Amino acid sequence: MTSHDVVSVLRRKLNLRQIGHAGTLDPFAEGVLPIAVGKATRLIEFLNDDKAYLATVQFGKNTDTYDIDGEVTQTFDKKITKDDVKSALKAFEGEIMQTPPIFSAIKVKGKKLYEYAREGKEVEIKPRKVVIEKIELKSFDENNKIAEIFVSCSKGTYIRSIAYDLGKNLGCGGFLTNLVRVRSGKFTLENSVKPDEINLAENLINPLDVLDFPTIELNEFEHKKVIQGQALEKKLNSSSRFVILIYNKNVDAVACYENGKIKVKKVFV
Repeated sequence: MTSHDVVSVLRRKLNLRQIGHAGTLDPFAEGVLPIAVGKATRLIEFLNDDKAYLATVQFGKNTDTYDIDGEVTQTFDKKITKDDVKSALKAFEGEIMQTPPIFSAIKVKGKKLYEYAREGKEVEIKPRKVVIEKIELKSFDENNKIAEIFVSCSKGTYIRSIAYDLGKNLGCGGFLTNLVRVRSGKFTLENSVKPDEINLAENLINPLDVLDFPTIELNEFEHKKVIQGQALEKKLNSSSRFVILIYNKNVDAVACYENGKIKVKKVFV
């Protein structure tokens, strides 16, 4: 299933129109896909969006999509060891510049990259800055040249590009054969449920439990100002850019704290 498929299935199953997901997964991948329903869809942009993956890389070949769904473009006979892989992974630690795969949904001149790829057209793909918080080799099958790698990274990181670049650096080629997202922000694989098992009564999560911003309880006067989009003169003892405004245990709004004022960004009443 694609991420869009999941949303479509849940829209029918739950009989809700307002449903959205936080962070697309490649069609061949699986794992954590945060789903927002109702007014919470407007909170997606405020969720912590760092990710963690368990990736399986097959060395010895390159594919045009950098994964198992693509066509093989090159083959290599070079042998590599576990130590070779561990050493090569060090180049991906920290802040790096990464070139996205040509088969991706990134737009260049108003057109998605995979559309250029399908038309066989050349297009300049500019590298992007991403952060790899942690990358480590979990296992390596030397006979079959298959590595299982854990990656914790920032939003926008392409694990397929890591597989390709790792194979390139090792001189033996590489592509993804399996990818599992084990964490997305505060959501983990252990606490996830399958789409056909979702029950709102059991699985619905209060947004306040997953948003990493301070909260302010409003009185009735402040509540009336906020729902009209008016700023509040209030001090905030936090370095956080955003703050959640609450009235009667419900989210009234998301606001910005600027120059000693709390300015309403989105109202949910």
